[in-house]
Amino acid sequence: MDTTAVITRFGLALVIGVLVGLQREYAYQESRRELFAGARTLALIGLIGCASALLADLATLPWVFIMAFFAVGGLIAISYFITGSAGDIGLTSEMAALLVFLIGGLCYWGHLEIAAALGVGTAVLLSLKVGVRKFVGRITEQDVLATLKFLVITAIVLPLLPNRTFGSAPFDVLNPQNVWLMVVFISAISFVGYVLIKLVGTRRGIGLTGLLGGLVSSTAVTLSFTQQSRTHTSLARPFALAITVSWTMMFARVLIEAAVLSSELLARLWLPMIGAGGMGLVYCGVLLFFTREHASAEDVTLKAPFELGPALRFAAAYAIILVFSRGAQMLLGDPGVYVSAAASGIADVDAITLSLARMTEAGTVGAGTASKAIVLAAMVNTSVKGGIVLALGAPSLRKSILPALALILIAGLGLAYLA
Repeated sequence: MDTTAVITRFGLALVIGVLVGLQREYAYQESRRELFAGARTLALIGLIGCASALLADLATLPWVFIMAFFAVGGLIAISYFITGSAGDIGLTSEMAALLVFLIGGLCYWGHLEIAAALGVGTAVLLSLKVGVRKFVGRITEQDVLATLKFLVITAIVLPLLPNRTFGSAPFDVLNPQNVWLMVVFISAISFVGYVLIKLVGTRRGIGLTGLLGGLVSSTAVTLSFTQQSRTHTSLARPFALAITVSWTMMFARVLIEAAVLSSELLARLWLPMIGAGGMGLVYCGVLLFFTREHASAEDVTLKAPFELGPALRFAAAYAIILVFSRGAQMLLGDPGVYVSAAASGIADVDAITLSLARMTEAGTVGAGTASKAIVLAAMVNTSVKGGIVLALGAPSLRKSILPALALILIAGLGLAYLA
């Protein structure tokens, strides 16, 4: 190994140690506690890790690196014993120091990308202390249990399901593992939105609530703000803004699902989806221009993701739609696919999107037919949510939401069926 490469690796170990050390110094400055290891000490620990790896390589004795690790660990243990005796029992800085030592070894052994990622990730994680504490304060026991259930159905149930189809057409599209994989996929998207809402709260602004809530359930957002509009009539435009934003997130979800499962379908689907979502965003901009953001008077009620009952219901709905779409396509051709899409779009868009994406990849439905059917389902679903507002919302909200509903329907259907 040439000298330049060795110096580069030592330099990265030094930079990572300084980065983590600076974060520790800032954190301890804010808390006014005794500093265990700052930028200089952690930089030296990173260099020691890199140097011990070099010596182990030169001597062809791996024990050199291991002995150096235990030596540094012993010094850290002594420091912890002293600070722990004084009542400071936190282990965060000590664990960070050990990790910096190991990162130094990775630097020497040439795993520079991994070392850099670990270093930056460590600094970011250390900086999230306040945010993590706030997040923990917002989660409930039900959230924890729901997450554990999701881990069980993902890590245990999914691998155990058979990865093959059963029977002849139209049942040849049913693959138990693929069906459950779609449940995991949709639950993961919902989880992202749910965690973001837990992090920022739903009282940060009605528009932001619509954006994040749309990742979980645009129908829930629509129902919540529609109900609130009757008691908070002065917030009609902000409510319309949140509802429209949540609708546009549905189109984003559809594109993500198509992108993951079928690039051919995505190529046909992106224009009407972006067109419909884009018109919704344009109208959001108009609403935002004419109104100022208000604080929500009430929280939007969103259930924790990964509840076993909804997961099983989605799996059943996805499987039924998959078989129904295949059977309708066999009996009626393309019109049968459109009928099944319109029917399923009344309640849900994800299931029909995933079903048709799978069928497109399998070659049982053409990409053009599938894309038009998905757009039809999305427009039916948007119409249902628009009907909820028109039937249950305050007159001022109905007036504010009508232009958004018309623009989205015209853009989506026009680009899918006329373009």
